[in-house]
Amino acid sequence: MRDSETVVKVRWAERSHLVRLIAFAVILAVVNGCKTTPPRKMRFTPVEPQTVERGLTGAWRARVNFRTGAFAAIRDLEFMYVFNAGGTLTESSNYDSAPPVPPAYGVWHKISATEYEAKYTFFVTKPPASFSEIAGGAGWLPTGHGVLTEQITLAPDGNSYKSIINYEPVGVDGKTVEGGGAGEVSAVRMDF
Repeated sequence: MRDSETVVKVRWAERSHLVRLIAFAVILAVVNGCKTTPPRKMRFTPVEPQTVERGLTGAWRARVNFRTGAFAAIRDLEFMYVFNAGGTLTESSNYDSAPPVPPAYGVWHKISATEYEAKYTFFVTKPPASFSEIAGGAGWLPTGHGVLTEQITLAPDGNSYKSIINYEPVGVDGKTVEGGGAGEVSAVRMDF
């Protein structure tokens, strides 16, 4: 009987040892699985601005100086532009509220490595003749539109440009009216 008791004790010890090993493995797996690891940092290597071909695409702020025409008397005229990658543009000026007009919309294209051409249009409004027109709902009525064209030369660093600008006012009948003019633009890229 002693041999059978010894066999039972040995088997019991082996099972007990095996149960402890399994319990230890389960605890180890649970502890490692619940461990919070910091998220992997994404590796971002910024591209140097000189290596990116942005061309005219982006936001710009410009000083506009008309030498002739209806805008020649304005000495503090500024434009803000967004030249979109698809060849469209939006322009707004610091005089859009005098008289109230919406921004200008247009198109642009590349002519050479540093030469571009832009053409954009804005609506022109006329002031009401009397307060009764405003009270009656007439307000600032359309009186035509203006067409602006620019011949743009981008600086070698791509962060500024100079251009020749031409303005052509067009009446509600579609014919050119007096007041057109020409001038220069000096623009800088808006950036962080």
